Amino acid sequence: MSAAPISYRELSATLGRLQVGINASDLHGSLTGYLCAGGTTTAEEWIDALGFDLAAARDDEVFAQLYRLCRGQLDDAELGFEPLLPGDEVALATRAEALVDWCRGFLGGVGLAGSGRLGDGMSTDAREIVQDFGNIAASSFSYGGGEEDEAALAEVLEFVRVGVLLLSAELDPGPPSRLPAAATSRRLH
Repeated sequence: MSAAPISYRELSATLGRLQVGINASDLHGSLTGYLCAGGTTTAEEWIDALGFDLAAARDDEVFAQLYRLCRGQLDDAELGFEPLLPGDEVALATRAEALVDWCRGFLGGVGLAGSGRLGDGMSTDAREIVQDFGNIAASSFSYGGGEEDEAALAEVLEFVRVGVLLLSAELDPGPPSRLPAAATSRRLH
């Protein structure tokens, strides 16, 4: 993958500096959902395509970098996609809330892409993934912070990661298949 990495912390700092009313997880989720569902845009125009009022962001390289990272991860033959979330040094509850925000953004981005394949045109697995993402987006997690909670969050995060890749393979009219046959035939739950 050739896209330069961007961290959650870097994107959050940029959003804070620009005094934008969206957090890094929600923004990355929105862009991912849009691209995953076949939305077409460029590194320079994606902010407008998603309807964000971020005039100051148009000239900030961080946003073009975020686009290149996201597009590169979705196209990665090594399946290297990861939702952009706070790192393990951040409290578990904060990371869980960021995942909820990411899923909300993702679903919004999918809706903005206007994919005609949503709903009845999707496979049963894809419909279940979208429904599960909706359940996550509507969730309010509470954690005690133990190892079991860490494992539970890691499991949900892996479900989201693989779900995005499966949805992208089904909904994005780009390359015919980004996933090996074995990955597309596995049930996620």
